[in-house]
Amino acid sequence: MVVALTEKFRGIYGRAPEILARAPGRIEFIGNHTDYNGGTVLGASIDRAVWVALAPRADGRRRFSSDRLGEIVEQAAASPRKLPGRRGWINYPLGVLAALPQFGLRTPAGFDYLAMSDLPAGAGLSSSAAVELASGLAFLKAAGENPPREVLVQAARRAENDFVGVPCGILDQGVSGFGRKGHLVHIDCRGPRFFTVPLPAGAHFWIFNTQKKHALIDGLYAERHRECMEAARLLGVALLADLTPEDLQRVERLVPQPLALDGGVPAGKILLMRARHVIEEIARVEAAVTALRAGDLPAVGRLLTASHRSSQTLFENSTPELDFLVDTLTAAPHVYGARLTGGGFGGAVMALTDAAFDRTQAEAVASASAEKFGAPPEIMHALTANGAELI
Repeated sequence: MVVALTEKFRGIYGRAPEILARAPGRIEFIGNHTDYNGGTVLGASIDRAVWVALAPRADGRRRFSSDRLGEIVEQAAASPRKLPGRRGWINYPLGVLAALPQFGLRTPAGFDYLAMSDLPAGAGLSSSAAVELASGLAFLKAAGENPPREVLVQAARRAENDFVGVPCGILDQGVSGFGRKGHLVHIDCRGPRFFTVPLPAGAHFWIFNTQKKHALIDGLYAERHRECMEAARLLGVALLADLTPEDLQRVERLVPQPLALDGGVPAGKILLMRARHVIEEIARVEAAVTALRAGDLPAVGRLLTASHRSSQTLFENSTPELDFLVDTLTAAPHVYGARLTGGGFGGAVMALTDAAFDRTQAEAVASASAEKFGAPPEIMHALTANGAELI
């Protein structure tokens, strides 16, 4: 990819890049929507990534291009503005440029910029965070800055929250920033604090991308965020992570059941469903850490599948395609467990398997899905990889 990135940059801008950076995509291993609720989460940085090439300019012009855009887009340094439609990916590096000064960091005045990726967009593998991290490293190098990794991760999250407009937690940026080959990243999102947990030998990830792209900014993610904040207020805490499953059981009977929503489900019950998913999911994360340290992959797999069932029934961020893949995979040999990965509402399913699960079996699962839904999911066998870095 480095050679292809360099040659494409030269072809677009007529000169070689001076700075190269890469940041991996990530698998949300377990911890669905727990991050912005102050909980814990486990993720894995994977061997698919976004690469950024950059060369500073003396004239203050900022020019952007990507392998998927096929054109140069110029933005004035003094007044960056969000772009709609197919150019909207530029909002992620622009958001980083807007966020870095808030942490006391300089940014380059002008540059030529190119991003390339082998991450499928919209699959729940956090291509957006990978763009933010790789861009941030390149911008900081060009400006002569070298902050702690925690600062870069926080700036990237702020870019997505404040400039792009997605109220995500720290999961995506934290895993892409702190990934380590052969390990999972364990994040206490309240800190945030970042740890690594060894992944037992013989564990494999298979990703099944439904190619139904989720669009988190379109509102469903924001709606779940709002529901979680309202549930916390209703339950008398700042964040849902302040409650245990036992706490929730004690207060459930006291929660009012006000106006019924469409379909006749009371609004209070919906908020309790969201709360139960988050609170029990945090407990599943901690149980998964314990099982991983013990090398008990079957126990980990059961927790993954339980996580999906909770997303399916309580958080309601799954889809029929995702549910079918999980049902099919968990019935297959050599699969420990499976769940949706990422924000949901489309995207991908992750299966945790042993080494005997192979592409033939994966293609059989994809064929069964295609027979039911008309389009086969994209298959990816993923390995863990190191986090964001300058090349």
